[in-house]
Amino acid sequence: MYIIATANISPQNTFEQNEVLKNIVEYNSNQLTCIEPDYKSFIDAKLIRRMSRIIKMGVTAATKCLQNAGVSQPDAIVTGTAYGCLEDTGLFLTKMVEYNEELLTPTAFIQSTHNTIGGQIGLMLQCHNYNNAFVHRGFSFESALQDAIMLLQENEAQNVLVGAIDEITNTSHTILSRLGLYKQGNICNSNLFAKKSKGTIAGEGSSFFLLANEPTENNCAKLNALHTFYKPNNVSEIEGSINNFLIENAILLKNIDLIIVGKNGDATNDDVYEELEKSIFKNNVTINYKHLCGEYPTAAAFALWLATDIVKEGKLPAVYLKNELSENPIKSILVYTNYQNIHHTLLLISAC
Repeated sequence: MYIIATANISPQNTFEQNEVLKNIVEYNSNQLTCIEPDYKSFIDAKLIRRMSRIIKMGVTAATKCLQNAGVSQPDAIVTGTAYGCLEDTGLFLTKMVEYNEELLTPTAFIQSTHNTIGGQIGLMLQCHNYNNAFVHRGFSFESALQDAIMLLQENEAQNVLVGAIDEITNTSHTILSRLGLYKQGNICNSNLFAKKSKGTIAGEGSSFFLLANEPTENNCAKLNALHTFYKPNNVSEIEGSINNFLIENAILLKNIDLIIVGKNGDATNDDVYEELEKSIFKNNVTINYKHLCGEYPTAAAFALWLATDIVKEGKLPAVYLKNELSENPIKSILVYTNYQNIHHTLLLISAC
């Protein structure tokens, strides 16, 4: 599959900046929030006031992706989200309590469903083609991506707009903090991996990609393969899955220029990656990405966006200072990431 264009709204300056990730935007908090663009450039002002923040982020990133590709309407729209529209969900539940479950307006409930974002994209584009949403926890984006790949392989579409959107709200952050997911106190994201401790930092993002079966003049990258696996028993099983994935795609680790891993600062979670860096990844250059976007179920979409940008440019962004890389262009990248050591993802990306 060819990645024709991308767009990304994240806690970093990834939306408009020409030289992507020139500097890290630092947060002294355990919650990273998206840097939002001027929505008026992409959405009618009359519609903006009716949209929640996540819908605006999703619609804008999708529109920007299509603009970058020079495509007015995609043949299909596929979205993945684990949390859905949390702001509207919280609003509806709050109103239920305040009004004792009586005289509730349905607007917040209608806009809280997980397929609202994809539906709004279709409505704005006046696109009546295939439109589907996946809500599979840590595999939400991967399921959407797999659906897009199958549509292209079966010639059901010539191009597919696929994306992942998740947000963090004050309410959801408080609940997840009580479950012990996040570090306590103020944490600088640029020093996330400096000291081992329990918990990670919350994140959010909206990443979109236009995929096609046939190459164009302005391809960004090639998505060669996707593989997911669920709840491996140990590191050896993970190693086996990675090795089988590489064998199936006829590539050796020594021929992969860069590996992007999903460390998130949690001591237990990162042990897996550190074991791999001592074993099968020991001769490869690895970089992290969740200190840039935070941890959330569809963060693999940020990793794919990052990998796409790197192979397109042929070099690491300025925020990564790695002396181990040769001067040769980066042409192949393996992404290995997991969410809560339950949902594991492998992506293989190469230059066109």
